Amino acid sequence: MEVNLQPDLEAKLNQLSVETGRAKDELVQDAMAGYFDELARVREMLDRRYDDIESGRVKPIGGEEFFERLRQREEALLNQQHAPR
Repeated sequence: MEVNLQPDLEAKLNQLSVETGRAKDELVQDAMAGYFDELARVREMLDRRYDDIESGRVKPIGGEEFFERLRQREEALLNQQHAPR
């Protein structure tokens, strides 16, 4: 298989090969293996989340409610940091 990289990415690969003393094809193999492992983990997590929602174990919230909760948590954290001790 042949992989064509953009010049900047190829330069990074060349530099890493020089720095580590490892062959470029070995570095690419490792990077691809790591990518596919991470992709599989993310897909499994998303499948579990979907199953949780479908089964009713978790109730989804809307985007505005999410951001309001996030804002409230941030405000509480800031208040804790500025509270007199």
